[in-house]
Amino acid sequence: MEDDIDQLMKKVQRLEIKARRLSRESFSGEYHASFKGQGLDFEDFREYQHGDETRFIDWNVTARMNSPFVRTFREERELTVMIAVDISGSTQFGSQEYSKREISAEIAAVIAFSAKHNGDKVGLLLFSNQKEIYIPPNKGTRHTLRMIREVLATEATSPATSLSAACEFLTKTVRKKALVFLLSDFIDHDYQKKLGTLSKLHDLIAIRVYDPAEETLPNIGKVTLADPESGHQTTINTSNSNVRMAHEKLTQRQTEGIKKTFQKYKIDHADTPTDADYLPALHQLFKNRAGKHS
Repeated sequence: MEDDIDQLMKKVQRLEIKARRLSRESFSGEYHASFKGQGLDFEDFREYQHGDETRFIDWNVTARMNSPFVRTFREERELTVMIAVDISGSTQFGSQEYSKREISAEIAAVIAFSAKHNGDKVGLLLFSNQKEIYIPPNKGTRHTLRMIREVLATEATSPATSLSAACEFLTKTVRKKALVFLLSDFIDHDYQKKLGTLSKLHDLIAIRVYDPAEETLPNIGKVTLADPESGHQTTINTSNSNVRMAHEKLTQRQTEGIKKTFQKYKIDHADTPTDADYLPALHQLFKNRAGKHS
């Protein structure tokens, strides 16, 4: 038991060091440019200058001072950030060095530290087919480290997935408009409407973490495949090119369906495979977001 705790603490420390470095060197500036505050706060009055918008003229002050004065504002910078991570059975799969769950943990940590560096409140939801862990948005290093520890250590009480349940929980629980990062492999069904509802209430970013081995079967003869969520097993002959082709077409249709859902609800998204560096996908996501707000 003590060895398990020691191993976990070492993982937390390694991930903390990596996430701090990446967020500081690569993402804090991009994060700030990509995700704006939710509004404007009144700051002060000043005399009207050529080019100022007339709708900001304050007529009471103007009458008192006998010359036009306008209201000035500052951006309400602080955001509420929610990071929702799928920890269902399918996310345990990894054909390379890291599983989908481990990649999700790293991305979640980078986002959490980037938000922390920008003074935002950050919260965490870990889910399977139900809420597993919910940490309300807050600030501080201890709070951020607790979230990283939970992402790495929490074991789901159920292997199944329900994106609908996760979206519904966030819709009901997070009252203030928030920036929501949803990390999942999106291997689920009948979640589209709940996802759409969540995207209307909050600024939703979807990050699909996938393993290429799930999409293309190797030619290695007969193998038994087990569904990590239902436990169902099936034996197939991967030497049969028709079997491999049918599997590839099926997974392509599933992926296209996921992307069509994102497009339908105008959800910004990124795809991050387990066999490659996730940084380029995150950089591109942040760059695209910054371009929208420039």
